Amino acid sequence: MECRDGAVSWLSWALIVGGVAYLLEQTRHHTPYGRYVKPEGLCCPARPSWFLQEVPAFLLPLMLLLFTEEPHTEPGTSRYWTGRTLLLCTFMVHYFHRSFIYAFLTRGRPVPLSIVLYAAIFCSLNGFLQGHHLLHCARFEDTWLTSTRMAVGLLLFVVGMTINIHSDHILRSLRRPGEIAYRIPHGGMFEFVSGANFFGEIVEWCGYFVAAGSLPAFAFAFFTICSIGPRACQHHRDYQRRFEDYPRSRTALIPFIL
Repeated sequence: MECRDGAVSWLSWALIVGGVAYLLEQTRHHTPYGRYVKPEGLCCPARPSWFLQEVPAFLLPLMLLLFTEEPHTEPGTSRYWTGRTLLLCTFMVHYFHRSFIYAFLTRGRPVPLSIVLYAAIFCSLNGFLQGHHLLHCARFEDTWLTSTRMAVGLLLFVVGMTINIHSDHILRSLRRPGEIAYRIPHGGMFEFVSGANFFGEIVEWCGYFVAAGSLPAFAFAFFTICSIGPRACQHHRDYQRRFEDYPRSRTALIPFIL
């Protein structure tokens, strides 16, 4: 498949502009999910919702990877291909976990069908964008695979994903099956921020951008910050309102700063 530069550029800028618009929208209204879901309206149980909305971001890059042949036309191309595949696999690992592990462990509330639909569309477009760009458009220097940028980016990705998974585990452990009560989370990054799971995911995708150094990777990291950053602030205010003994030293998203 040839590189579709126009589509890559258009989708990347759509993510950036969409991120700004979503950020502004969340300053006025809560996103209707989790504790902010209103009882009326059509909703889907949490587990199938998470699976259906996240799995396109795993399956589309996987299909692109399986149906793209490794080039053998130039010396050193195999190493170049390995680096691009490694980056795409980091993206896919996240969404494999969200689709096939997190989705079947979550104890969250039902999700409005509209949110599931919008999230599935986003994951489909972003999965295609990241996969197509890495496999067909990306151009890196010969030393990129062993560069400091690559190492730092992958380290940030691993650290962020570890924080994200550990924080999700802490949140699940606060509830017994069937419960909807809210309690103060403790442990891990929750000792520093109210949105530890969000903080971890933001670190993940910032690491992905550092390693890839591309417009699509930046657009995705930027959209992630704009979409889940405000949620951390909303959760922080909600915790403070619910619990009089909520730790005053915790910030919303960035330790000691925000």
